[in-house]
Amino acid sequence: MSPSIIDLHLPVEGMSCGGCVNSVQKALMALPGVEEAVASLESRCVDVRYDPSRATREQLVDAIERAGFDVPDASA
Repeated sequence: MSPSIIDLHLPVEGMSCGGCVNSVQKALMALPGVEEAVASLESRCVDVRYDPSRATREQLVDAIERAGFDVPDASA
C-alpha cells in the first residue's frame, strides 16, 4: 500500500436501505484512486480509502451527491 493513501470518514444523509449503501459504495469505487469504500446504514457514514494524488475529497463528495445523497459539513 502506498504511504500516501488517506482514510476518510464522511457522514452521509439520505441512506435508508441496503440499496442506498450499495449506491454510495458503487459511486465512490468508480472514481480513480479509490481503493475501498464501506458505507454503513447504521452509522449513516462511509469510510473511504483513497490516493489523494488521483482523487480529491471534493470529487468523493461530488460522487456521493451525484448518487442522490447529501454530505453534511462537506467543507470540513
